[in-house]
Amino acid sequence: MMTPIAIPLWLLILVLLFAAVTFASHFLFPSVRWFFRRRAERVVARVNLRLQKPIEPFKLARRYDTIQRLVYDPEVIVAINEYAQTEGVREDVAFEKAHHYAREIVPSFSATAYFSFGMRVAKWLSRFLYRVRIGQFDRAKYDAIDKDATIIFVMNHRSNMDYVLVTYLVSRAGALSYAVGEWARVWPLSTMIKMMGGYFIRRRSRRKPSARGLYRKVLARYVQMATAGGVTQAVFPEGGLSLNGAMSDPRLGILSYIIDDFDPSGRNVVFVPVALNYDRVLEDRFLIKADQSGVRRFRPPLFTVLGGVAGYLWARLRGKMTTFGTANVSFGHPLSLRDFVESHDGSTKSVGQELMVRIADVIPLLPVPLVSRAVLAGANSEDTIAAHIQQDLKLLPATVAAPRRTPEQMTTAGMANLRRRGIIAKGDIIAVVDGETPVLAYYANSIAHHFPVPKRRQKFLQES
Repeated sequence: MMTPIAIPLWLLILVLLFAAVTFASHFLFPSVRWFFRRRAERVVARVNLRLQKPIEPFKLARRYDTIQRLVYDPEVIVAINEYAQTEGVREDVAFEKAHHYAREIVPSFSATAYFSFGMRVAKWLSRFLYRVRIGQFDRAKYDAIDKDATIIFVMNHRSNMDYVLVTYLVSRAGALSYAVGEWARVWPLSTMIKMMGGYFIRRRSRRKPSARGLYRKVLARYVQMATAGGVTQAVFPEGGLSLNGAMSDPRLGILSYIIDDFDPSGRNVVFVPVALNYDRVLEDRFLIKADQSGVRRFRPPLFTVLGGVAGYLWARLRGKMTTFGTANVSFGHPLSLRDFVESHDGSTKSVGQELMVRIADVIPLLPVPLVSRAVLAGANSEDTIAAHIQQDLKLLPATVAAPRRTPEQMTTAGMANLRRRGIIAKGDIIAVVDGETPVLAYYANSIAHHFPVPKRRQKFLQES
């Protein structure tokens, strides 16, 4: 027993390494996980005291448990069997593919990361880049929403800043869960997004139809489980960023998952329309270029992004500018799915159309879009721009809230922004710099739907 033996150094290191891993997995890691779990529970308990809608248990469940629940769901099992039969593979192979999709989709929400880190970053970044304002908001309508209902914020998609801005503004309402596209599937961004409760979806796929069917079933069941569990979510019905500034037709994928599984006798679902608009969309030139080329896939070059960040910081340091202008968020009239189903046909298409109308009705009127609209109509001085804006405001439907600032203030702010960017030439006579007309059209399109009566508009132009 006590006889010494000689072994190679590499073998000794390997034995010690295995021993260390075994000790950590059986004794150290469970203790560490217990410690952080207890800490997270204390954070959640503290945060829930100030939230209007406490974090639901579904969102706090262990990621492993949610994945297991998802892949063993009866509907997913049926989809697995269908995939195995179609592709001629064993069921365990099909099951592993579904398990892979579940791991890809299910987030690893961390209340500590969301409320201790994410909220602070979202607040700081929003205020650092923009003059943040809330437009239309009827608190009484939101206080009247059933506290047990699942709330789904439904938004137009102008910029990747939408995620940050809305997360900051509704931080007191609860923890949002976003559907995030393929653009964010890069480390370490992907890890951070999953910790913030975001889940990834593949909008474009080259997989076989059978694989796409399996993937969509796994995604649909996750969205339906989260909705049934009361998780507050944020959805962009347009599916992607607007390339021309105007609202796009809705893609009803995620909405259809929610509506198809809705049971009027169970937990209600309330959609909250959210409309965003900006004086400056950070990605505007890339989006315009994608619209002109017809190639939707775009990824800003790294050095271009870094150069833009450096230029903005340098301008801030020199006092040449403060922010990119105003970012405004308005909230429309909530839509109770239970009430809508009772009074309408309740189809996904009907709900989607109604939500897009409610979003469009409250899209904010900001200086740059209004000035862009006036310049494109032929206004060639600040006085004529102000007069044009004043007439535009008179043509607004009664349901659209007019801006708080006067036409003259809007003109001054909008012209300063456009001149600083080199879109409008400096001087007393308003002149658009060569090649910059599409930028003006991009911003004018964001509010064009507020002026839907061309005959009245033509009459005004003739009279003026």
